[in-house]
Amino acid sequence: MKRHLLLMALAIVAALNLSAQEKKYSVYAVGFYNLENLFDTCHDEGKNDYEYLPDGAMKWNGIKYTNKLRNMARVLADMGTDVLPKIGCAIIGVSEVENAKVLTDLTAQPALAARGYKFCHVEGEDARGIDCALLYNPRLFTVSDARLLPFIQPLEKDSAYKTRGFLTVSGTLGGDRLTVIVNHLPSRFNGSFYCEAGARQIKAIKDSLIKEDPAVKVIVMGDMNDDPMNRSMAEELSAKREISEVGDGDMYNPWWNTLKSGKGTLFYNGSWNLFDQIILSPSLICRGGKKDYSTLKYFRHQIFSRDYMFQEEGRFKGNPKRTHASGVWLNGYSDHLPTVVYLVKEQKKN
Repeated sequence: MKRHLLLMALAIVAALNLSAQEKKYSVYAVGFYNLENLFDTCHDEGKNDYEYLPDGAMKWNGIKYTNKLRNMARVLADMGTDVLPKIGCAIIGVSEVENAKVLTDLTAQPALAARGYKFCHVEGEDARGIDCALLYNPRLFTVSDARLLPFIQPLEKDSAYKTRGFLTVSGTLGGDRLTVIVNHLPSRFNGSFYCEAGARQIKAIKDSLIKEDPAVKVIVMGDMNDDPMNRSMAEELSAKREISEVGDGDMYNPWWNTLKSGKGTLFYNGSWNLFDQIILSPSLICRGGKKDYSTLKYFRHQIFSRDYMFQEEGRFKGNPKRTHASGVWLNGYSDHLPTVVYLVKEQKKN
């Protein structure tokens, strides 16, 4: 594992030709992680959070909550350190967080507090009370605006349906204007209709951002509850498999080829899926074979993992180690693995 991580870091350095005689580059890590039910132990009025109360099905208490916070902070702090060991991620989108309290408690964990992480969060309408949020290092990413755009229920469906909205955070990273749209699309158990409707809405948000500011760079990230080749991603969002296929109205999805190689972020019914995607607008990729890093550009991506994040024995050996399995508390992490992309930008000469 350590040898693999070292080789990855060296590969980035070598590919960019970083040396005293050559151009120099800044590298930024951007990640996403589904935290799998990060609930506190108190009831939120109007939310169906009863499963995660001390007398609920999960017997969720202070000890379990404290361990969950510590475990999540460990992974979040490790993300991006394969290439940036002292810095980690500049930005991390997260899903399945209950409220601002759990985010306050999470960022207060020593592993994250040491980096000074802050968060953006807007309470949403999800029936269970789970939301998306954005963690960020204020020394690297400066936030100018954060808003939650609601999931708009199509007229032909139940107008009472409520689910997670689209957390849209704008700011500056590496001197470039960047907007991140953090998502958790409806479960596949509801059918493909809702994922596809959500993807259309994400595309509309992305298109409006670029129309308003053609120079803005847009990252769509989240638990899409679909794989890269599914209709929601490939057609409705128009996220392409290859950089050469990306037109002005499209996006680039590097995870398509990752899943085709047999790697994924969650294991279900004997095979890997890759729902946890970070997708890039055309301004974040080098098109036409030109390696122009004068502004932020995509360089590498990875499914982030450590040995401690996997089940070591039993029926689920080799699977991501969850907090609970079959009602038993495992003191694990999440049923999803995180994803990270690395962006680079040429440093200006003084």
